[in-house]
Amino acid sequence: MSIICGVPLLECVYCLACARWAWKRCLHTAGHDSETWGLATAEEFEPVPRLCRYILAVYEEDLRHPLFEPPGGYGINPDWLILRKTYDNTQGHAPPYILYLDHDHADIVLAIRGLNLAKESDYQVLLDNKLGKKKVDGGYVHNGLLKAAGWVLEAECDILKELVEKHPNYTLTFAGHSLGSGVAAMLALVVVQHHDKLGNIDRRRIRCYAIAPARCMSLNLAVRYADVINSVVLQDDFLPRTATPLEDIFKSVFCLPCLLCMRCMRDTCIPEEKMLRDPRRLYAPGRLYHIVERKPFRLGRFPPVVRTAVPVDGRFEHIVLSCNATSDHAIIWIEREARRAMDLMLEKDRIMEIPAKQRMERQETLAREHSEEHKAALQRAVTLSVPHAYLPSRYGTFDEHEDGDNSHKSTGESSVGSSGKSKTKVSWNELIERLFEKDESGLMLLKESHRDA
Repeated sequence: MSIICGVPLLECVYCLACARWAWKRCLHTAGHDSETWGLATAEEFEPVPRLCRYILAVYEEDLRHPLFEPPGGYGINPDWLILRKTYDNTQGHAPPYILYLDHDHADIVLAIRGLNLAKESDYQVLLDNKLGKKKVDGGYVHNGLLKAAGWVLEAECDILKELVEKHPNYTLTFAGHSLGSGVAAMLALVVVQHHDKLGNIDRRRIRCYAIAPARCMSLNLAVRYADVINSVVLQDDFLPRTATPLEDIFKSVFCLPCLLCMRCMRDTCIPEEKMLRDPRRLYAPGRLYHIVERKPFRLGRFPPVVRTAVPVDGRFEHIVLSCNATSDHAIIWIEREARRAMDLMLEKDRIMEIPAKQRMERQETLAREHSEEHKAALQRAVTLSVPHAYLPSRYGTFDEHEDGDNSHKSTGESSVGSSGKSKTKVSWNELIERLFEKDESGLMLLKESHRDA
């Protein structure tokens, strides 16, 4: 009898728990995702509004007679435009893009436009992927976006190499919005891996700004390339938070609110530990910049604040139930709010009247802080047992742990495997490095070298 009497009590407790969960889920706002992050500075955020305008310029047919120019213009000198590729030129392999030589900012910019809802080829790029389909550098990436990036690099490799060698002090920047953001992120990843294709360009000269980024790489890659790739998210944007396969979203693009609500409830029930340990799960790449300009239970937009971090857990995991989830994805709104945020940062700097020497010191301090934050994120990924996550070696390069992903490892294994048949000469630097990394193959090679002597 006592058990029967306790059933209604258990039902009440269960209903209260469900109501509490639903209430908290509905109250989850975009500000919660980045509330513990630090504030971005004007120096690091300066390229974002400018690159947004460059991406908008891809939509124009003639930059000398623009039709959709934003306030203040695109900031592009038509004489410095190297090339412009349309859908006719790319033949559906990649979205349209421009290559611009920005002498004012010492930058070589390749800007890629976002998804065109009327183009079937864009959908084919997004649909060309399944979880775990493509593995690169010890992690998983979106196969269709990687193929599009490979096509762009192959098409423009020669001219990019010429520009990089002709202007050794210029940075090489890849920028894109939505679909283009994924292609830009994959371009940065491929160029870093195959820097010899562009005249052995230094990693520090390569940058990527993914505006409203697609989730295109696994967590270990997203953190490892945070020194090169930057993602910019406006408030409630749905795409960086959508943990489902991209094809599910774009198949249901005309019923997106319904899909987002159902996926939101389902993903909330999945423990975060389980999500982190799924090696195939894709994430928004690199360092994240979150523009927050609305507050819960308040009408209208507020002065935007930009927060930044290299998070591992809590990395835009949950969709925000908001009527602005799709409008915040528009490149026009992102450019407008990024420009407002930048103006506020510059106004604050003018009030503080920071001298030029102190500004340079602050830039050096900022670079050092970003490097330390990047290392802390890598350490956090290892602590959370993120698949294929590891710390950089003491030599400043990443260890190669994955089979078939790095030529260095395969070379080392082949030399060890063939040492019994033919003697292979190995440099002392390689021997010492392997011994310091506690690699047994290094000890074997050392024995072989002594035997030769």
